[in-house]
Amino acid sequence: MTQPSSNYLRCEGRELHYMDWNASSGRTAIAWHGLARTGRDMDELAAHLSANGYRVICPDTIGRGLSQWSPDPVHEYCLSFYAKLALSLADQLGLSHFDWVGTSMGGAIGMVCAAGPLKGRITRLVLNDIGTELAEAAEQRIRGYAGKLPAFDTVSELETYFRTIYKPYGWLSDAQWRRLTETSVRRLPDGRVTPHYDPAMAGQFIHHPDDYKLHEEYARIEAPVLLLRGESSDLLLPETVAAMRQTGPGLNGRLQVIEVPGCGHAPALNVPDQLGAVLKFLRA
Repeated sequence: MTQPSSNYLRCEGRELHYMDWNASSGRTAIAWHGLARTGRDMDELAAHLSANGYRVICPDTIGRGLSQWSPDPVHEYCLSFYAKLALSLADQLGLSHFDWVGTSMGGAIGMVCAAGPLKGRITRLVLNDIGTELAEAAEQRIRGYAGKLPAFDTVSELETYFRTIYKPYGWLSDAQWRRLTETSVRRLPDGRVTPHYDPAMAGQFIHHPDDYKLHEEYARIEAPVLLLRGESSDLLLPETVAAMRQTGPGLNGRLQVIEVPGCGHAPALNVPDQLGAVLKFLRA
């Protein structure tokens, strides 16, 4: 397996950073991260898929990681604009057909794309702990930390913070926690460190309050869907999963649901059982 390359493209007038794993392979998957995270969260998944013949594209959403921060946050930090970025990315990379694996927000972007601008091009869709609506308690929890950037004197203190707020991810090794921290940290002018994202991105919940109500989009999806739910997830409730079985891909056997033990929101896609389940679905 070759080492991934770090790349930049201008999409919808904004610079988007992405990691490209196994670029010479013909079969491609886009792996898109969650709300306040970066594409490097997908390293384990990308390594596993690329070792099994896939090219894997892992973008940083605008306002996160190494991608540009939006100069128009009210209108651009929303699913519809993220979908435009995804379309531009796929077009510029010449991807006619590809699979999509999305964690949380990344899965929501995948639903919007599979129902609209990339319908027919997304061949298989993995939704990692995201459904057609968010549980209210989880949305309030996310609002509580996402829009208020903490600052710490040391990277080690930031790692302790991440280990606390992301405990529902399930088991991560010490090395994985360290990499999660080091790939999502930036230093402030006063020398302290903080998570590497634009706090204005949390305004999505204020300016686009219905963004994550995706019943209509989900109902239009024609691609097979794998829905992963952390067994103790406070964001994707069992009743939401039950409703998804009764519409769209759930109506004709195109929906597969797996409950992931030992996780809340959202499984980190970093252990053999989770990686194996994703690969098996994509290969089906």
